[in-house]
Amino acid sequence: MNVLVANDDGIRAEGIYRLVETLSKEADVYVSAPHIQRSASGHSISVGAPLEISEVDFDNAKLALEITGTPADCVKLGVKELERRGIGIDMVFSGINHGGNLGTDTLYSGTVSAAIEGCICKKPSVAVSVNSHFPKHFELACELALSALQKAYGRLDCHSLISINVPNLAKAEVKGIKYARLGDREYKEWFEPKVNADGALQYWYSGEPVLYEGQDTGIDVIAMQEGYAVITPLHYDLTDYKLLEEIEDWRIGG
Repeated sequence: MNVLVANDDGIRAEGIYRLVETLSKEADVYVSAPHIQRSASGHSISVGAPLEISEVDFDNAKLALEITGTPADCVKLGVKELERRGIGIDMVFSGINHGGNLGTDTLYSGTVSAAIEGCICKKPSVAVSVNSHFPKHFELACELALSALQKAYGRLDCHSLISINVPNLAKAEVKGIKYARLGDREYKEWFEPKVNADGALQYWYSGEPVLYEGQDTGIDVIAMQEGYAVITPLHYDLTDYKLLEEIEDWRIGG
C-alpha cells in the first residue's frame, strides 16, 4: 500500500516524523508537505502563483517532497507528481498536527483541509492531531493512526474522512476513546494592537478556549476537555439538507 502523508506544521515538524515512522510499519510512505508553518490556512490553494518542489531526506519515507504551498496544495500536487512518476497513492494521512482540530476549528484547519483534499483526489483520508501546540505525547496518536490504516482501508470511501484528536497526555492518563460529533469551539478572543519596528500599527489575534461544564461527551470538544481521545467522521458536503427541503417555499428571487 502507498500512503501519502501531509501536514500544515511544515515538513520539519516532529508530528509528521512520528506519523511517517508509524505508518511505514504497514505501508510505503511518501511525504508531501509545506516548506514552512502553514497552520490555520484552511482549504486555500495557490492560484496565479507557481509552486516549487524539492526532494528532501526524510527518515522512513520512500520519497519526500517539500512544497512552497498550502497543505491542500501539497496533497493535490503531491498526488499528481507521484502519479507522474508511476506511483499511485492508496490513502492520504495528514498530521500529526501540533494542536487540536475540534468543533468549528475544523473549518480553519490546514490539517483537516489536507485530508479533505485527499478525498477530493478520490483517496480515503485521515487527519490526526494532538491537542497542544507544544505536544509531548505522540504515542496514542500514532497507535490510532496505525489502527485507522489497518481497519479503515477498503472500508472508508473517498467521500468521507476520519479526524482523530488525542489529548496531550501519556497514554495511561487518557480516559478512553469517544466517537463524537463536532461541537462549538468557542474562545475568549481578542486582537492585540502592537506597533512594529516601522511604527505601523498591527493587530495580532489571540484567545483562550472556553471551558464547558455539564455537557455531553458525545460532542468532540467536551470529550477532549474530559480527557478522552476523539474520533469523528467528517464530510466535505456542506449542504443543509433540511433547509433544502424548505427553501423552495421561500420563493427567493420569485
